[in-house]
Amino acid sequence: MGAQRSRASAFEELAARYDAWYDTAHGQLLFSLELACLRPLVPPGPRPRLEVGVGSGRFAASLGLEIGIDPVRSPLRLAAERSVAVVQGAGEHLPFGDRTFGAVVIVVTLCFADDPAALLGEARRVLAPSGRLVAGVVPLDSAWGRRYRAQGRAGHPCYQNARFLTLAEHRRTIAGAGFTITGACSTLTQAPSNDPVGEQAHEGAVPGAGFVVFQARLL
Repeated sequence: MGAQRSRASAFEELAARYDAWYDTAHGQLLFSLELACLRPLVPPGPRPRLEVGVGSGRFAASLGLEIGIDPVRSPLRLAAERSVAVVQGAGEHLPFGDRTFGAVVIVVTLCFADDPAALLGEARRVLAPSGRLVAGVVPLDSAWGRRYRAQGRAGHPCYQNARFLTLAEHRRTIAGAGFTITGACSTLTQAPSNDPVGEQAHEGAVPGAGFVVFQARLL
């Protein structure tokens, strides 16, 4: 609980600054690459569709997701301004009924969860039988994952309590929660830098990619 409170406090205080980063040239490019990786794996229906860890709502709004949940109040206000219906709460205890959503989308949120398996278990519970889980992750066994972990160890307020998993660990965690992976897409195969360049999304889970999206269905 202490780590969870520390993460929430950091995101509460830094919400506006973190969101504004996406308006920089660097942030716009990385967001566009990640969005291009997510978009083909997010099903258009059935609706409604939920983003867990919605933050300021940039991805939810761009993907047309109807509902977002996050434990932190400040970014939720920004998400609401982007016309996302918001709920304050934790992904490990979703305040929704069984089989409610056609998709549950989780973008760079598993690394901040106190219990990733519990969060995925809740996603499984609220998914309709034909629904899809879409999880965007930063693998530890990538240059990007190692960079963020190093920043966390150096005291970065957002990353210091993050727990990054390897690509294989993400696969096992998703499967262990009762899902079968049906597709994947990758980007950020380039090394981290202050001058990133555009690149095409790559089909499949590419080893070493800094951002990988898995789509999965219920077993």
